[in-house]
Amino acid sequence: MTIPTARTTAPFDAVLCDLDDVIRLFDATEVTRLERAAGLPVGSTAASAFGPGRGGPLVLGQLSKDAWAESTARGLADRVPAARARELAAAFARAPFRTDPEVVELLRAARARCPVWIVTNGTPWLDEDLATLDLDGLADGIVNSARLGVAKPDPGILLHAAGRAGAAPERCLFVDDRAANVEAAAALGMATVHFRTAADLRPALAPLLARPVPHPRR
Repeated sequence: MTIPTARTTAPFDAVLCDLDDVIRLFDATEVTRLERAAGLPVGSTAASAFGPGRGGPLVLGQLSKDAWAESTARGLADRVPAARARELAAAFARAPFRTDPEVVELLRAARARCPVWIVTNGTPWLDEDLATLDLDGLADGIVNSARLGVAKPDPGILLHAAGRAGAAPERCLFVDDRAANVEAAAALGMATVHFRTAADLRPALAPLLARPVPHPRR
């Protein structure tokens, strides 16, 4: 007698979610003020901070915070005096941040039903940052590119995250604010959410959140 294989009725078996500009939001008020005072277009400091030779090495764990700030300042030094460039770089590196409470609420609810993993192009000091946020119960773990040595949109980090979550790629929901990362996940067969606000995430999670809460995972 053949026993049919049980199939899950869940829409997906794991949620893989970006961190910055999805869960964590930065306050650029001071950086913007300094840029305007210096006569720079708003966003100039961010463009320098994540420009060639900085953004890639940063998220691959190859730059300390001090080295990153110094490099960011050098990228601005041809447009403003060196002291102002250093001030802008320091303000950007220490910009305050907070969580989006609606996104946090949704992900905590999702985690009651399936594994939730944060997948971020992060920094070597990410753990220090997260210690200041109330993320208790939000995720089963974090895949940080700076520790893994592979960054989105490389499929390697996405496959690694799916493996950590114990789910096949095609059984994952991937959430990210960058189109290139979403496209890379879709190419692996993942369901995707191109995030702009929590309103994009809520309908994607609705089928999962409508299901009964399972017994706690051990």
